Amino acid sequence: MKARQGSPGEGSDPSARATGLPPPAERGATVIPDRVVARIAAQAARTAQSRRAAVPPDRGNPQAPGASAAVRTGSVRLHLTMDLPYPTDIPGVCERIQQDVAEKVAQLTGLRVGEVVLTVRRLMTAVDTSRGRVR
Repeated sequence: MKARQGSPGEGSDPSARATGLPPPAERGATVIPDRVVARIAAQAARTAQSRRAAVPPDRGNPQAPGASAAVRTGSVRLHLTMDLPYPTDIPGVCERIQQDVAEKVAQLTGLRVGEVVLTVRRLMTAVDTSRGRVR
């Protein structure tokens, strides 16, 4: 195989020359669709919700967190919606969940997470299941 003369990155990646791959600048890009990033974010939010804001069994069943993503030129903006237990330190829990989700999405996708907006869908209070009343 002939090497191209004057190619960008020529000589900088000996393994690419050995395998016959074009220089990195000519190989293209990996594109991750918004809906895939949103699914990754939703799973990360589910994990963070159980870790950071554990909902005790007497608090009903929280709905699964929702997520949407907007990917633009290597960065992503996330919007999450989820249920949280009450009482809890809402700002503190939300901040930790946002950090956890941002780190996990960045780790799994390689994208820079520019913003994570978290909307609390509902606050779950303790329910006395034997009487059906809120304590």
